[in-house]
Amino acid sequence: MIELYNTILYEPLFNAVIFLYNILPGNDFGMAIVALTVLVRLIFFPLTVKTTLSQRALGRINPLMKEIKDKYKNNAQAQSAAIMQLYKEHKVNPLSGCLPLLIQLPILIALYQAFGAGFKPDSLAFLYSFVENPGRINEISFGFLNITTKSVILALITGFFQYFQLKQNQKLTQGSNSAGLGPQKEMQALNTQMLYFFPVMIIIIGWNLPAGLLVYWLTTTLFSMAEQTYIRTRYKD
Repeated sequence: MIELYNTILYEPLFNAVIFLYNILPGNDFGMAIVALTVLVRLIFFPLTVKTTLSQRALGRINPLMKEIKDKYKNNAQAQSAAIMQLYKEHKVNPLSGCLPLLIQLPILIALYQAFGAGFKPDSLAFLYSFVENPGRINEISFGFLNITTKSVILALITGFFQYFQLKQNQKLTQGSNSAGLGPQKEMQALNTQMLYFFPVMIIIIGWNLPAGLLVYWLTTTLFSMAEQTYIRTRYKD
């Protein structure tokens, strides 16, 4: 399984980032990270839209689901049949919001690992024959940032934007919590806790990461913010 993962995901992404490093002006590995991250996120953009719209659709029918569960609380079979009918009437697929995330997750993990491997000279042995071996990766990116060392400032910036990205995402999918009933109220409380906990966790983890990996994290966060702004504007209720 690990060998299949390396062959299908990790090695192609690692070769892609080295290829971009070779062709970008100045051999800037930080710019290669940004370019590949944006490219991958653009490929997954249709799936992201589908996931977000599915979450919003499920949010809109939450009050109706609560009514069904109350009405058939002593009849599990009738409750399931009524919920399936509700999904059918509103053309909602409860799995459509999860599947895109499950597809993207291993690719994003491989992308993260590929960027980390770029800092290790022995990883260049995994290059394809048509990808030129740069010999040594230039550690300075954007003219000032050493991407192989820690950057406290970049960790703080990444956590800062992660907070606003989560806050923006909550507004985008707030329909799922608008009912304020039962589990939805608990989920809203959990989301509020994550709004503060996750950015702090990112800062703590990022404190000890090479700056190049923080460049990836910050790029995908900023892309998510732009993505959510587009979805909110394009797909209004």
